[in-house]
Amino acid sequence: MATINAKNAGQFRLADDFVVNRLGFGAMQLTGKGTWGPYSDPDRAVDVIHRAIALGINFFDTADSYGPWYADRYLAAGLKGAANRDELFISDKVGQTRQGPGLWTPLGAPHYLRQQVEVSLMTLGIDHEDLLFLHRVDTHYSIAEQVGELKKMQDEGKIKHIGLSQVTLAQIKEAQKYAKIDAIENMYNVGDHHDDPIVDYAEAQGMAFVPWFPLNTGKLVGADSPLTAMAKKYDVSPAQIALAWLLKRSPNILPIPGTSSLDHLADNVAAANVNLSDDDFQQLSHLTK
Repeated sequence: MATINAKNAGQFRLADDFVVNRLGFGAMQLTGKGTWGPYSDPDRAVDVIHRAIALGINFFDTADSYGPWYADRYLAAGLKGAANRDELFISDKVGQTRQGPGLWTPLGAPHYLRQQVEVSLMTLGIDHEDLLFLHRVDTHYSIAEQVGELKKMQDEGKIKHIGLSQVTLAQIKEAQKYAKIDAIENMYNVGDHHDDPIVDYAEAQGMAFVPWFPLNTGKLVGADSPLTAMAKKYDVSPAQIALAWLLKRSPNILPIPGTSSLDHLADNVAAANVNLSDDDFQQLSHLTK
């Protein structure tokens, strides 16, 4: 039986200083209902981070708006004191405000983006952001203003790599006029891959593509569904098939499935051991677009 370890998913190199195992962890679920407030069991939230590290995950995705701040606090506690701390990378996001459970409002005012980066650095206990995403483009401000402020902080050494989240191809190309964009984080999964052109563009540009909601398999899961049938064929869970599809889709894809369950965490990481055949990959790819 193969060892369960995220390194089995392969690695992605983002410039010379950023090498991660492709199967990462998203911290969004380490909060209360509606991504609001503290998680019901903070100690378990930290235990999940510890276990993720033990399973070879070295790429963690978070955002100031998760909680807000709570996911960052648990992540900071879980990473603190890790023997391989220098090899653990964090992607963070700023640019969303919260008004309550399930409520999200973009805010791209340059002074606000700067404030949130500064507070995130303090909360996470770091002196720079490895990868900082503009969480959403705020149409009240130009992309030049929003990305330009992140570029200023990059020049100051507070951000190493800049990314964009939930953007169109046109917005990516516009942002590239003002800074080097190293990563894109859009919703993308086997059940919804309308952003295929963006995945391909990111790969051609050498950008990482981080799919959020990677396990949103929707109608593809069920007693008689194709995904369930494929899982039975490989003797794995449907979630593992969904993640294996993402890993095979493109070498620049870094899935970040999140969970607050130690068992689900191990199940997700085990997806790194699933090698879909070309025929099975194509069959899943044509199920939906």
